[in-house]
Amino acid sequence: MEALIPIVNRLQDAFSHMGSGSGLDLPQIAVVGGQSAGKSSVLENCVGKDFLPRGSGIVTRRPLVLQLNNTKKGEWAEFLHAKGKKFTNFEEVRQEIEVETDRLTGSNKGISEIPINLRVYSPNVLDLTLIDLPGLTKVAVGDQPVDIEKQIRDMIMHFITKKNCLILAVSPANTDLANSDALKMAKEVDPDGLRTVGVITKLDLMDAGTDARAILENKHLPLRRGYIGIVNRSQRDIDGRKNLQAAQAAEKQFFLDHPAYKHLAEKSGTAFLQKMLNQQLTNHIRDTLPALRQKLQAQISALEKDAKDFRGMSANDPAMNTKLMIAKVNSFSTEFESIVEGSGEAVNTNELSGGAKISMLFHERFPYELVKAVLDEKEVRREIAFAIQNLHGIRYGLFTPALAFEVTCKHQILQLMEPSLRCVDLVIAELTAIIKSCGDAVSRFPNLQDTLEKVTTEHCKKSATATKDHIRLLIDTDLAYMNTNHHDFIGFANAENGKKAGNQQRKAASDQVIRRGWMAIQNVSMLKNKEYWFKLTAESIAWYRDESEEDQKYMVRLDNLRFKEVETGRFDFSRKHFIQLYSEDNKNIFKDSKMLELVADSDESLELWMAAFLRAGVYPDKSGSEEKGAEMYAVDPQMERQIEVIRNLMESYVDIVRKTILDQVPKAIVLLLINEMKVFINKDMLPTLYSMDHKDLMEESAAEVQRREETLRMYQTSKEALGIIDDINRTTVGTPMPPPVAGGASQSPSPSPFTPRPAAARPAPARPTAGRPAPMPKRPPRP
Repeated sequence: MEALIPIVNRLQDAFSHMGSGSGLDLPQIAVVGGQSAGKSSVLENCVGKDFLPRGSGIVTRRPLVLQLNNTKKGEWAEFLHAKGKKFTNFEEVRQEIEVETDRLTGSNKGISEIPINLRVYSPNVLDLTLIDLPGLTKVAVGDQPVDIEKQIRDMIMHFITKKNCLILAVSPANTDLANSDALKMAKEVDPDGLRTVGVITKLDLMDAGTDARAILENKHLPLRRGYIGIVNRSQRDIDGRKNLQAAQAAEKQFFLDHPAYKHLAEKSGTAFLQKMLNQQLTNHIRDTLPALRQKLQAQISALEKDAKDFRGMSANDPAMNTKLMIAKVNSFSTEFESIVEGSGEAVNTNELSGGAKISMLFHERFPYELVKAVLDEKEVRREIAFAIQNLHGIRYGLFTPALAFEVTCKHQILQLMEPSLRCVDLVIAELTAIIKSCGDAVSRFPNLQDTLEKVTTEHCKKSATATKDHIRLLIDTDLAYMNTNHHDFIGFANAENGKKAGNQQRKAASDQVIRRGWMAIQNVSMLKNKEYWFKLTAESIAWYRDESEEDQKYMVRLDNLRFKEVETGRFDFSRKHFIQLYSEDNKNIFKDSKMLELVADSDESLELWMAAFLRAGVYPDKSGSEEKGAEMYAVDPQMERQIEVIRNLMESYVDIVRKTILDQVPKAIVLLLINEMKVFINKDMLPTLYSMDHKDLMEESAAEVQRREETLRMYQTSKEALGIIDDINRTTVGTPMPPPVAGGASQSPSPSPFTPRPAAARPAPARPTAGRPAPMPKRPPRP
């Protein structure tokens, strides 16, 4: 059990060097008290040396982690920030503390929470770890900030709020204990007194006729761990360089001679304080080992993956760097494919991305763009009229010219080119985002990340060029030959009945649900700004109270409906995306309203709803395209009949081509762009990198080198610490926690929690001999 404190000291050194990133709450003792309460003197008494700075005002301006180590090899001190240097002159230790304090805090009473780690080796000390904290103050002096009291309080609370920290609350005997700042702060974080030990100083400076017997007997403001009386050297003794050994002898004699304290002499003084703190800290360490082991195991698990990647890396090992580069490229390839295919471990729950975003482009955005490209009804009819008239020339045509159908049909097919090429651009944008996301996985190597992103993006652009050429070829193929013998083409005989046939086909699919989702109705006062669950079918749009679709509020049929996208933010700045539904016949579609303004929650949702309306046969408004001469055919029944026939024929054939393009363009993009990217990354990426000067590709950034070294050091330190803890002999018997104390002074005095146990109270366990198990007890003889 005596090895526990040195073990924790080693952990303290290791994790202090690592900084605060270890996240481990190591067992320790924090010394808390007001200015001039005697904290520094208590620490010097424990060490037996004068080594702490002294003066007026705030002297301790940085936490001092003091690790005492019992050894027979002599007396010296070591600082963590000055490794390898031994201080045998403790006056130099004092100077080093002052210099190191001023280095961070300045020379005019500033403070810092960064600790100074000091280890003292001596045969006159017991293994102990103490943290000396700045004394509580009320008034700022020098260049201290006006909130110096709050800063010191926050610093102290940072340490004593930790559950593994014992609190050594130092209070002078010549002031009212009820006003002790140290006990007040300890009570805030340790209301049950499980971690607080009281120390009463300046007993020799109390007024004549007064004493602190009730406090030391734990009757007044009792603590579960009790109080210990200390007599420090006076200022006169300090100025006169009184020897600390002589001071401790005088302290012992003071308790033996004082009538109020002589019965407590064995449980008072610096020697007993060291012994008690050693015992309490050892027991505290033992009690906290299970939780500490769990934290270490969790920390090792968290560092395992990074440590495995970092282990064995060396900038001067080309073979290792090449192996690592191959692994990173393979990881890049796997990540790219998983994001595209949707099989990655990290799933985005906030928005569509990767393969899902591309699928949405194929099945929602692209169909909408195709339909929108050829839906200007008045423009189409105007083109057909001019085409028929120009083909008749000076003659009055009795028959509908077939060439008019071909000319206008090709013009409409050509309109499909732009949205098809735009679909490629949208997919490229998403692939570029995926490449960037995959590149973040190799951010440890900036040169490799930049090269991977650059090479992959360039190949993506080359593949996009081939994809666009293929799409142009698809559309040129449709333009090259008009297959009017297609089985889905209505033909001239059925041209006049084309709309009826289309209506019959639409009626057959009336029950098909095209889209569901939340929207709000903006222009109806009784429904304004209230969201409903909408269901769009091929025949109607209905809205309900919620997703259960049980409480239907209203239904509007889609016959003769049109929709129009409203200017963003036109009506309500809180809702920015609108669709207006209205009837071509200028009829009311909902009670007294001639239109419905439907509000979507995003631009993306708006586009999806517009695409859904198009699939349901509700087309966007194209008002304003009428030009002079557009009605010239309206007064001629013969021309009107010919336009209607050509219009029906063109609509039927363009619909066939649209379906073909809608099917072939996504396939071409997947084949020539997405799959080509997969093949390139899987097979051609490494040869491409090898063909370049790849010596600098695996060069880490300075920040990454530091992170790697810290991670490996933390991982190794944590493993060593876990191994040390696992080797500790858990069978050693420790002193149990003292029982709770009574809260009133009228109660009988509680026995000191540090009174040695009688020898017969608990037999010592038999200790097995080294290398041999303990013998079994003899079986009693049978009667």
